[in-house]
Amino acid sequence: MLVLASASRQRLALLRRMGVEPDEVMAAQLDESPLRGETPRRLAARLARAKAEAVAALRPQAMIVAADTVVSRGRRILPKPKDREEAGAMLDLLSGASHMVYTGVCVMRAGQPVGERLSRTKIRLKRLSAAERAAYLDTGEWRGRAGGYAIQETGERFVRRLDGSFSGVVGLPMRETLALLEGGGFKIPQAKEAENDR
Repeated sequence: MLVLASASRQRLALLRRMGVEPDEVMAAQLDESPLRGETPRRLAARLARAKAEAVAALRPQAMIVAADTVVSRGRRILPKPKDREEAGAMLDLLSGASHMVYTGVCVMRAGQPVGERLSRTKIRLKRLSAAERAAYLDTGEWRGRAGGYAIQETGERFVRRLDGSFSGVVGLPMRETLALLEGGGFKIPQAKEAENDR
């Protein structure tokens, strides 16, 4: 039995694109606030592991795949914006600049860890005009998105450069995830690399 420990439609879609259909989707209910002094990469890894452990406690015999994505500019972590104003402030911070996206992945089987991986992607956005900024905020795509934008939707048009994993930025780095699943004995029906990974 395979359980995806996430309510993310994007993570489910990425798994399905690889031919992997979870038997169950179950979001872990956690406080995702960073610990004092916690770096973005450590936060992503810790939350992925915590999500896997939380769901494994409820489904002790299952294989669990969990992930967490953290967007940062330097050491500053950019969470999911609470409102349009906060989303606009995040776009202003990222406009014309580079930032990092870390996605931690953790796989557990029968309550025991199979392994963990961390995807690291550097992205540079174009400088947004006032009209582009306003139009993007009007789309509402920023809702529920760390960093205030969604690369898998119209936000991709602002990307000038991407070094790393596109699927990792969307929320589940497929190369790393498939390797972990296979390492735990899960048979991948159609093992293929994510088309947009670099």
